[in-house]
Amino acid sequence: MHQARPTPLLRAYLERRAALVRFCAARMRSLAAAEDLVQELYLKVTAVEAETEAENPAALLYRLASNLMLDRMRQARRAALRDGNWYRERGILGGAPDLAQEPPADEAAAARERLRRMVAAVETLPPQTRRAFELHKLRGLSHAETAKALGISVSAVEKLISTALKRLSERLA
Repeated sequence: MHQARPTPLLRAYLERRAALVRFCAARMRSLAAAEDLVQELYLKVTAVEAETEAENPAALLYRLASNLMLDRMRQARRAALRDGNWYRERGILGGAPDLAQEPPADEAAAARERLRRMVAAVETLPPQTRRAFELHKLRGLSHAETAKALGISVSAVEKLISTALKRLSERLA
């Protein structure tokens, strides 16, 4: 089996591979990323035609490695911008885990149906009971604040809330 003679560029690569890894690792701050990049450089070097001559093969290797690093940095920057835009469009806070923020469609539909039933049940409450329920449970007012807003006693608010919860439980059961 006949083996092709290595090109001057390939010979320069083989002689300087360790130095190229160090060169890239120092700039990329990652030995693993540097190893990947130098492997990609090898693929580029082996694809060069045998007749192609480089005046200074070592300088060409370092130039190719630098260009590959720049390409990777640009790709990473584009990906970060793209991902940042995606998160912003969906209202996801930075630093949040990268998890799907929306529930599955069947769960969302079931939740909408439960909400629809709850709203319908609240609308069937007597006006004073409904108003007390809305102020206390939906707006978060205390019993005392609800009593003041409705102009009734705290014990009356407690009775109205108790009645509302009992009726809603019966309707939604």
